[in-house]
Amino acid sequence: MRHRFIPDLTEGQICDIQLQGLAWTVNHAFQGSPFYRSRMQGMGLEPGDITSLDDLGKLPFTTADDLKDGYPLPLLAVPEADVVRIHGSSGTTGKRKILAYTQNDIDVWKDMFARCYELAGLTVEDRVQICVGYGLWTAGAGFQLGCERFGAMALPVGPGLLEIQLQMLTDLKPTCLCSTASMALLMGEEVQKQGLTDRIALKRAIFGAETHTPKMRRQFEEALGLEHSFDIIGMTELYGPGTGLECVAHEGIHYWADLFILEILDPETLTPVAPGEVGEMVVTSLKKEASPLIRYRTRDLTRLIPGPCPCGVTMPRVDRIMGRSDDMFIFRGVNIYPGQIGSVLEGFPELSAEYQISLTRHDGLDHMAVRVERAPEAGAGSDEGLARTVATEIRKHILVRSDVTILGPGELPRSFAKTKRVQDERGDD
Repeated sequence: MRHRFIPDLTEGQICDIQLQGLAWTVNHAFQGSPFYRSRMQGMGLEPGDITSLDDLGKLPFTTADDLKDGYPLPLLAVPEADVVRIHGSSGTTGKRKILAYTQNDIDVWKDMFARCYELAGLTVEDRVQICVGYGLWTAGAGFQLGCERFGAMALPVGPGLLEIQLQMLTDLKPTCLCSTASMALLMGEEVQKQGLTDRIALKRAIFGAETHTPKMRRQFEEALGLEHSFDIIGMTELYGPGTGLECVAHEGIHYWADLFILEILDPETLTPVAPGEVGEMVVTSLKKEASPLIRYRTRDLTRLIPGPCPCGVTMPRVDRIMGRSDDMFIFRGVNIYPGQIGSVLEGFPELSAEYQISLTRHDGLDHMAVRVERAPEAGAGSDEGLARTVATEIRKHILVRSDVTILGPGELPRSFAKTKRVQDERGDD
């Protein structure tokens, strides 16, 4: 099947593009960015030393701290007169990570994002309700740029505004919803609560920006009557959302290997993990002009999926983002990712996808409480026994004790953006 936006490339062609792009990026960064020139010279590296993809390992890593330390325009590799836009990360502590864009960067980004709409099976007849953040964040701008480049109708509502969201759903009848998984879940609950199922026309959803469980996904797919939903990946540092999308085969996320190189490394040793093993995603841009990235540590945990995809798209695949290496918390000496708790809860059909972990400290001892909502169709009569069973499963799989409480549907706080799963109130002893 021929695509308008998605290139049909062989593995060999992708490698050729990557080597050419890597050589260009290293030279461009060395010549234009004082940060990268200093970093490479400190390692005794010259651009001419990069002659094959195997030389990638010689290059220095870039981290979020490097971006913050270089505030307000870190990594800049072009004259400021060439910068047409900036975007910032959504972090709430310290200085933001500000990334600069040339016009060519914007053009590459919108073409890249148009690929995502094409991969999701949309046509120019589709109407796309965009429910993500606008302004400094890349989300709203990216979804809208890509939608307009693709040629579908954009409904740029933004996050929140539940009444207006529902009005758009029923009056303009969008066929595709773009939001966080948390917001899709919230919208699904409201559609069901207000009896709007027969008045909406949604067929697809594109969601991302946070880790999710399969149960959470099934819940909003059923509530909104979707044929498909697609997990999207992306980050402000690498243009924004749209760096990869799930296809209709739902066997991983295709990423655009002609625009960036993706490594999966052990987050401790920073060496490549075995094929198919989980590690930290590290990315190197191949075309970015204003803020090139060289071996940027994303902190996102995933794995490469080997072999061809049944959908026929030849771009390589990664698994969904399973968490972040810096999301890990230590509880009584055990390293835990929130997704591990979510995986345990996945095994209980009586429970919904909504849960929250609270960490406290009393008399020098850490305590973990897990609050999880009952599924709407489940009765409340067996909550106490169910809580004990869940606590036993958590201890069996994660080797820690926890106090589990079962709540009624809708009792945990809802979010239009990313849901905060862990509340760590232990402080510093």
